[in-house]
Amino acid sequence: MIQIFYGDDRVKTQAAIKMVLGNDYEVFEGENLTLPALTGIFRGASLFAKKRKILIKDLSENDELYKKLPDFIDSENDVIVWESKFDKRTSTYKALLKAKVKMKEFKVLENVDKKMVLDVFNVALYNGEKAVRMIEKIENEQDPYMFFGLLATQAISRFERNPNGQKEKRVLEELSNIDIKMRSTSTQPWLLLKSFLLRVSSLE
Repeated sequence: MIQIFYGDDRVKTQAAIKMVLGNDYEVFEGENLTLPALTGIFRGASLFAKKRKILIKDLSENDELYKKLPDFIDSENDVIVWESKFDKRTSTYKALLKAKVKMKEFKVLENVDKKMVLDVFNVALYNGEKAVRMIEKIENEQDPYMFFGLLATQAISRFERNPNGQKEKRVLEELSNIDIKMRSTSTQPWLLLKSFLLRVSSLE
């Protein structure tokens, strides 16, 4: 079974992946795959289970292999292809649609309130615990990556007003580290943001 997940709501997408594949599944980066590897993903069986559970990220970054995706729709393995960008003008999309492959979009329906982010940031400068309580009220409905982006914008703006301030520099350094962790670790993004907010008031 093949499914296509796409859209800008990473939190909901990851939750849906977990619901379909569970906690134990193989992950492949689409742009690094070869045709033999792709064939093995869809055709290969596991020695320990009847079906393999597989997540492929951004296969469309590998154009030649992406075009071959419709050839594998009869796979007996459980495969989710997760696309951050999904071009519905392609022949691949049309072939998948014709074959009735399940495709689901996860879109951020509500933008983060910029004023609310500013309020959280200003509160965190003197009371991290209160700032955490503020985002706990909205984290289930908001996208942490969008929240982080706006938070970074506020920090940059503060630095531009005071480029020699040590606290302003430290805040930007912390946010840079969080950005790396959000893209390279499995730690929940909201936990990283809460940890940052708790530390802001003590940064020097």
